[in-house]
Amino acid sequence: MSFSRVPHRLQNIIDNAEAIFEYTKGMDLTAFEEDRKTYDAVERCIERIAEAVARLGDMAPHVMPDQPLRKIRAFGNVLRHEYDAIREDRLFEIVRTDLPSLHASAVEALRRWDLFKLP
Repeated sequence: MSFSRVPHRLQNIIDNAEAIFEYTKGMDLTAFEEDRKTYDAVERCIERIAEAVARLGDMAPHVMPDQPLRKIRAFGNVLRHEYDAIREDRLFEIVRTDLPSLHASAVEALRRWDLFKLP
């Protein structure tokens, strides 16, 4: 992966996480399960996040060492290939418990990247 694409990939993670936060704002699990459009939008954004992590390639562990990168990439594969096996409650749990940490890690990684970028 080109070093020049790292900020773009991190921004993809941030943008999609923030979209998910906005889509699910004020929702509980029941509301999430009943709102198919929101569920579909969240699922797609998580796919994009997983793809951005995958495209970080060998740089991923260096820019976000505190994240379960293999699990994120693996979940992206599940969303793409085993989409009918995804449980709404598990997806909602990921949004509530795992996504905030990933978002914060990407924001911090992008901040650090910007501090050290070459002129």
